[in-house]
Amino acid sequence: MFKKLLSSIGIGSATVDTKLSKAQYTQGETVEGVVEVRGGSVEQRIDEIYLALVTTYIREIDDKKVEEKAVLARYKVSDSMTIGPNETKTIPFQFALPYDVPVTLGSSKVWLQTGLDIKMALDPQDRDYLTIEPHPLVTAFLEAARQLGFRLRDVQCEQAPRYWQRRLPFVQEFEFRPTGGAFRGRLDELEAIFFVSEHGVEAILEIDRKARGFAGLLAEALDMDETLVRFTYGPNDIASLPQLLANAIRRHS
Repeated sequence: MFKKLLSSIGIGSATVDTKLSKAQYTQGETVEGVVEVRGGSVEQRIDEIYLALVTTYIREIDDKKVEEKAVLARYKVSDSMTIGPNETKTIPFQFALPYDVPVTLGSSKVWLQTGLDIKMALDPQDRDYLTIEPHPLVTAFLEAARQLGFRLRDVQCEQAPRYWQRRLPFVQEFEFRPTGGAFRGRLDELEAIFFVSEHGVEAILEIDRKARGFAGLLAEALDMDETLVRFTYGPNDIASLPQLLANAIRRHS
């Protein structure tokens, strides 16, 4: 009875260790691996084994920026099971990453958090960080921007206004600065948000025009120098993407 009581509060209880086939993935790619469950000093009933895909984002509260956690998805690895003392069980799993998982550039981090639901017990947890590369269509945009003279300056997940929110309460913003090419001297910066799907990408571009003359300075002071542009493209547009992007920027700068 004493051992069972200790186990119920997390002493001598089961532990988990998630092992991935690799640590680097692209948005939408399938993740494969195994969860190893090791029994503690007593037999235990595990109600569920789960994997939670987690990230953080910046939220502004009372003019202060705070970091919040967000669960992007939760995956059930197994149903209820019993693990004996010092027993080890290996459970394979696979799941597809969502297309809106943030890429791990800038300050953005993504990890898998593994846990056991054990009645009346503390949850043993295992955290595995992932490297998330952009979807190939997002990579194509980054390359197109580079060809036009833009340098990727910062990437950050921030709370989104309601009209930009889709499945998640935040968006990942990519901030570019023109360091060469035709737009140097014409723009202060270019920001992009990507909504990726199976069929293509919807990008929201914020074009921050460089102040030119008194009217430009006045517009900048009143935050009227920024233009939002909806820019969509698909796999068939990759070859012409630099020109399409340049045309979109020119129309609004």
